[in-house]
Amino acid sequence: MSEPEFLISVMDRRDDWCTIICLIGGGQEINTGEAGLVEWFDVLKKRFEHWNVYHSKQLTNKNYSWGEDLKSKLTGLNIEEKTALHLDVSIRSFRAEKLSDFIGAIIDGNAARAKTLNNYLADYPILITRDLNKARQWLRQNARGTERIGLVASSGAIRLKPEGLNIKASIDPVNWFLNDKDDIRSSYYLEDVATEFDIQGLELDWVCMCWDANLRKEEKGWGHYNFSGTKWQNVNDPYRKIYLSNAYRVLLTRARQAMVIFIPKGDKSDFTRNPKFYDDTYKFLLSCGIKSL
Repeated sequence: MSEPEFLISVMDRRDDWCTIICLIGGGQEINTGEAGLVEWFDVLKKRFEHWNVYHSKQLTNKNYSWGEDLKSKLTGLNIEEKTALHLDVSIRSFRAEKLSDFIGAIIDGNAARAKTLNNYLADYPILITRDLNKARQWLRQNARGTERIGLVASSGAIRLKPEGLNIKASIDPVNWFLNDKDDIRSSYYLEDVATEFDIQGLELDWVCMCWDANLRKEEKGWGHYNFSGTKWQNVNDPYRKIYLSNAYRVLLTRARQAMVIFIPKGDKSDFTRNPKFYDDTYKFLLSCGIKSL
């Protein structure tokens, strides 16, 4: 039984009435079994046609629809559109209401739109560097008082290990998020990396997002890869591609005040870290209006 089916089935036992309020973030699904609105509508159609359903007018947005025709799933249900149900102003980054749109344009591979949206981020610095130590120094210099800093990276960023970032070394989220500057386990030390599974739903003030070759810019768009054994392998499953893109979307929206993106230079002597894997991504992000540190 899926999570939506379980929740609705529990509330459906009531003899009088009840309301379920679902806050569903578009593009936030990062793990197998997460299917957003699609699963909710499938369950309503299958078992709970007697419920009244109110939704925003975002059913054609690909971040919610996953390429499916959501409106067709509503046939026969008691449906009413309420435009006000769409919460379209991000409050995670108080300096940048347009941040989520900007990151969305990057994930969509739309450099022109990203560059336009970047003009709205004057109070929210986003920089890019090929030098991790430079990124660390920038975070330490800019954070004030108890403002929190930290490193984040994709759970599939296996080849960041030569840079000293081992994403397989799991963190203790409590220590990482809450401990003070004098604790080497805390995010302040800029040694341990939090992945999308550690940080989803949480934020830091200043973030260094470390980008690996599992999501890389290519001639036809974004290339999705998984490191298996000794080499990178193409991700062909459409759902796994979505999960990977969403992982980067989550990681790129974790900073409340500012962010620096670190992209390695690669190594010509290491076929798993071919400089081209990283250079094209770096050039693309520059074309989106992100300035070099």
